[in-house]
Amino acid sequence: MRKMLLSTLSATAAIVAGLFMGAVAPAEAAYPERPVTLIVPWGAGGGTDATARIIGTLLERELGKPVNVVNRTGGSGVVGHSAIATAPPDGYTLGMATVEIGMMHWQGLTELTSKDYTPLALMNYDPAAIQVRSDAPYKNVKDLIEAIKANPGKFKASGTGQGGIWHLGLFGLLAELKIDPAAVTWVPSQGAAPGLQDLMAGGVEIVPCSLPEARSLLDAGRVKSLVTFGQSRNAAFPNVPTLKEEIGSTWEVGAWRGIVGPKGLPQDVSDRLVQALDKIYKSADYKTFMDQRGFGMQYAATGEFASFMEASDKKLGDAMKVVGIAK
Repeated sequence: MRKMLLSTLSATAAIVAGLFMGAVAPAEAAYPERPVTLIVPWGAGGGTDATARIIGTLLERELGKPVNVVNRTGGSGVVGHSAIATAPPDGYTLGMATVEIGMMHWQGLTELTSKDYTPLALMNYDPAAIQVRSDAPYKNVKDLIEAIKANPGKFKASGTGQGGIWHLGLFGLLAELKIDPAAVTWVPSQGAAPGLQDLMAGGVEIVPCSLPEARSLLDAGRVKSLVTFGQSRNAAFPNVPTLKEEIGSTWEVGAWRGIVGPKGLPQDVSDRLVQALDKIYKSADYKTFMDQRGFGMQYAATGEFASFMEASDKKLGDAMKVVGIAK
């Protein structure tokens, strides 16, 4: 009888202890509990890198944890985009997807498409522009086009990987003007910054990147921009005319950049990040940074961003087929 009583008391004590421990056990910590990595598929110093770093700085403030921006270059953007897609879907590895995610698969470089990611927020859009050295003899884009027509094979251009957005921007314009794109040799690079360095070194004559990416060299008077592919002039570069103004062309192509995670991010993590990115986009700090550098602002979140990427993929694929840089 005594043994039974002791056994009963012990069991009761264990149950009470268990209930007590459960009652005081700490609640599951909210995301994020540790630093977040933000992967950039392009080199340091370019427009994608600059945009990612301001977003990373502001995201760190919103999340209360360090956000480490890491450049993962190579493979015309494939290396970095692959690193984002194959990371654990836990919210601790995010990435800045770029317009090239709708281009690389058309060239057979990867099977990745925008559907391999969790779309969070589109944060930026910048049209192409044509940069040449300041001492180049071309006063406007008409002069450059005539020089290309008169000297097929003489000119080299750079600013992104083979088949990248700036490659398509220039070659698409040539195709529209009935000029064989092969008249200009494309020199692949890991982004606009190394392409502009090659321009300064005399390795290439043309860099069709965005105006903000060339800003430091434009301000220093080392390069000049002949034309922008946007529908209107960039307020930060009011002296650069549009293609339509110069030659009547409506050809338009540009780079977009947005934050994504690996496919399958938990809903609560995705919601937390979208909330933070929406706040960042609307912040005075982000707007001031983008305006000062001439970066274009455009926003879309989750499903709207997904639809934007799918539409971009189709448009770019069709153009790449016409130009001959799609397989």
